[in-house]
Amino acid sequence: MLDHVFISVTDVNRSIRFYETALAPLGIRHVIDYDGTEGPEGHPDLKGFGCNGRVFFWLREGSADARAVHIGFVAKSKDEVDSFYEAAMAAGASDNGRPEARLYYDPRYYAANVFDPDGYSLEAVYKSWQHPQP
Repeated sequence: MLDHVFISVTDVNRSIRFYETALAPLGIRHVIDYDGTEGPEGHPDLKGFGCNGRVFFWLREGSADARAVHIGFVAKSKDEVDSFYEAAMAAGASDNGRPEARLYYDPRYYAANVFDPDGYSLEAVYKSWQHPQP
């Protein structure tokens, strides 16, 4: 299990606004800002996002390399995937795959894919077999 991920973004304020909107349907919020001067020499300032008492997704200002990473965020339902896609597109994302079942993976794999303003590949995914069923 991963604890956290940092990505470098070219305009941290633009990215904060984007991720605040795009991740809200998944219950992920901008929850903390870390002042890099409080850490070891050269530590970057960080903008932290998380939920349920955990901060796991961090932004830092720098050179973006969109080819370097693809990030899949857990959705709790198909509706959350749909809401993520709509929110991300409204916040300025580019389409990389409308919400639908990804049959080439599994008929129960439902996802939406977008590119953020720096070109990072983002996915919201609901895998029904990985969630408790009512």
